[in-house]
Amino acid sequence: MHRHETRLQAQAAGVPYQNQCDPACYTETNTMLQNPRSTQPHNDITRADGSTCSRECSRYKGTYDVFFKVTRQEGFSRLWRGTNASLALAIPTVGIYLPCYDMLRNFLEELTEQYASSLSPYSPLVAGSAARTLACITCYPIELARTRMQAFTDPRAGVNPPGVWKTLTGAVSPARSANHLQNLQNYRVLWTGLGAQLARDVPFSAICWGTLEPIRRRILSLTGDEMNATSVLGANFAGGFIAGALAAAATCPLDVARTRRQIEKDPARQRRMTTRHTLMEIWRDGGWKGLFTGISPRVARAGPSVGIVVSSYELMKYALYRRHLNGE
Repeated sequence: MHRHETRLQAQAAGVPYQNQCDPACYTETNTMLQNPRSTQPHNDITRADGSTCSRECSRYKGTYDVFFKVTRQEGFSRLWRGTNASLALAIPTVGIYLPCYDMLRNFLEELTEQYASSLSPYSPLVAGSAARTLACITCYPIELARTRMQAFTDPRAGVNPPGVWKTLTGAVSPARSANHLQNLQNYRVLWTGLGAQLARDVPFSAICWGTLEPIRRRILSLTGDEMNATSVLGANFAGGFIAGALAAAATCPLDVARTRRQIEKDPARQRRMTTRHTLMEIWRDGGWKGLFTGISPRVARAGPSVGIVVSSYELMKYALYRRHLNGE
C-alpha cells in the first residue's frame, strides 16, 4: 500500500512513468491514429522502436491501477521494493517511539494529576508528539531512502535497483565538492524534507494517541477487573485501527508535501522548498484532489498498521507483566 501511495503522489509531483507503457495502449493508440475522423489530440509518446503509446493510457489512474501496472510492467516482486528499508526503519522507530511515548505519558499524567488535573487528558497528545519527533529525527535518512526507492524506477532492463545504502549515497553525491568541511555540511541532504515529515508525523501522533487512548480505555473498562490477553489485544487493535485511519486521512496533505520534497533531486531546489510553499504548489497544480492524492491506500494501510503495532506492543507488555507476577 505504501508503494501505491508513493507512486500516485510522485506522479502528481511530475515523476515520469510514461516509459512504463501498458501493451494494450499500443493497439489503442494505433487504432486511433488509423482513424482519420478522430478529433482527439495525438498526445502520444514515440518510443525508440517507432511504436507509439498514449500518454494518458500510461499514467496511473488509482490504487488498483498502480497494482496492476507495476505487477505487469515491472514484475510482482517490485511490489515489495523498499521492504528492506521499511524493516530497517520500523525496528528502530518502534523501539524508540513506543517506549518513549509510554514513559512520557505516564510522567505527564502523574504531573498533571498533582498540579493541573484538567490538563491530564492532553498528556497522550504531548507525549505522542514528543516521542514521534525524537524517533523521526533519528531514523529519517532511512525514511528518505525508502521513499526514493519506491518512487523511482530504473529503465534499464536486467539492472538491479539500488538498495538503501546506494540510494542514500546517491542522494548525497550530487552535492559533494572538493571541500571536506563542505561535504560534511552537505550530508544534511539526508534530512531533506524533515520539516515536512515532522509537520505530518507530529499532528498524526497527536490525533492518533488523542483518539486511541479514550477508545481503548473505554473498551478495557467494559471488561472490569477481568483483563486478559484477548481483551488487551482487542481493545488496542480496535483503538489503533480507528485512530490510525482518522489520523492518516487528516494528515494526507502533509504526506503529499513530504513525498514531493523527498523525491526532489535538484539540490538547489531542495534547499528552497518549504512545507508551506510545497502545499501551495500542490494546491495550485491540483486543488483538493492534489492535496489528497493517495488517501485511499494511505488510510487502508495506516488503520491496520497502527492497530497491529500497538496491540502487539501492548500484548507483549501484558505477557511480561504476567510473567513478572508469576515469578514473584
